[in-house]
Amino acid sequence: MNNSPSTRRDFLQTSGLAFASLSATSFAVTAQAAKPRIRIGQIGTAHAHAGGKMDTMRASADFEVIGIVEPDEHRRAALAGSKTYAGVPVMTEDELLNAPGLQAVAVETEVKDLVPTATRCIAAGKHIHLDKPAGESLPALRRLLDDAVARKLTVQMGYMLRYNPAFELCRKLIREGALGEIFSIEAAMGKLQGDAEHRALAPYRGGAMFELGCHVIDSVVSILGQPDKVTPRTRSSSPLKDGFPDNQTAVLEYPSAIVTVRSVLVEWDGGARRQFVVCGTKGTMDIRPIEHPEARLTLSTAHGEYKAGKQTLTFPKGRGRYDGDFEDLAKVIRGEKALAFTPAHDLAVHETILRASGLPLD
Repeated sequence: MNNSPSTRRDFLQTSGLAFASLSATSFAVTAQAAKPRIRIGQIGTAHAHAGGKMDTMRASADFEVIGIVEPDEHRRAALAGSKTYAGVPVMTEDELLNAPGLQAVAVETEVKDLVPTATRCIAAGKHIHLDKPAGESLPALRRLLDDAVARKLTVQMGYMLRYNPAFELCRKLIREGALGEIFSIEAAMGKLQGDAEHRALAPYRGGAMFELGCHVIDSVVSILGQPDKVTPRTRSSSPLKDGFPDNQTAVLEYPSAIVTVRSVLVEWDGGARRQFVVCGTKGTMDIRPIEHPEARLTLSTAHGEYKAGKQTLTFPKGRGRYDGDFEDLAKVIRGEKALAFTPAHDLAVHETILRASGLPLD
C-alpha cells in the first residue's frame, strides 16, 4: 500500500462541494494576486546557490527583483550573457540598499563575505535571506542576529532542507510522537566535486562538513537541539593531495541519542546517496534520496493515515529547491507569521557546524 502524500486527495462527493472548492480556490488565487509584490535585490553571484535563488525570486508571484550587485568585475561582465540574470539591473551596493521601496536582500556572495554583507543590509533596514554557511566566526554571526532582532528584521538562513517536504513530514511525525523517543540519526551528504570547485573551497578550513554537511546538521538540530558533545573526524582523500578536508564524519552526542553525520566531496554519485535516517522507539523514517525525495516509514503502531509496518512515501514533484524558502519569507515580511527558525536555533546550528568541522568558536 502506498500512503504517498502526492496521491492523497480529498474526494468531492457532490457538484455543490466541487463548486464550493473551486470558488474557494479562485478566491485564494485572487487574494494572492492582489498582494503587492515585495521588492527584493540580490548581492553577489559567487555562492553556489546564487543562480538558483535568483531564478526562484524571478519566478515568484511574491517578489519583484529590482537589481543585482556584483562587485567582482569578471563576474559582473559574465552577467550579460546569463539567462538567469538577463534584464536584471546591475547596481552598486549603495544603489540597491537605497532603492525606493526595497524590503529584502538575498545575500549570495562568497562565504567569507556573507556575514559582513548581511551586516550592512541589516544596518540599512532590510530583511535578508542569507546563504550558508554563515562564515567561520560564531561571534560575528551572533552580532548580526542580535542587530537584526533589535531592528525587528528577519534573517532567514539558506539551509536547503528546511522546506523539503520529506523533512517537514519527518519533523511533524516527531512532534506528534509517531516515532517515539529519537535515539539515532544517521546522515550522509556527499558529492563528487571538480578540481575548480575544490580549489575555490580550499581556503575554508572546515572542508566538506562546513560546505555541505551543514545542511543536515541544521536538520539534526531542528529535531534534537544542540548536542552536548561533538567529535569530528577528518581525512583528505582527493587525488590533488593538498590536505583539504574532503572526507569527514562527526559524532553528535545527546543524553539519549547518538548522531553520525558524514560529508564527502570525493564520492561518485554522492548526490544520489544522500540520506537522512531517523530512528525512534516507535518507528523509523529513512529519507533517500533527499532531493526529489522519497522515504520509507516504518511504524510500530498506526498513526493517522499511516499504517503500522512498512510503507513507501513519495512527494509531489515540480517544486523548486528554494520555492518554500521564499514563500515563507514573503509571509514573514508581510507579518502573516513568524519565522519558525529562530536566531537561537541559527546560533546553535552554526556552533554545531563549526565543532563538527573542527573549527574554533572564537
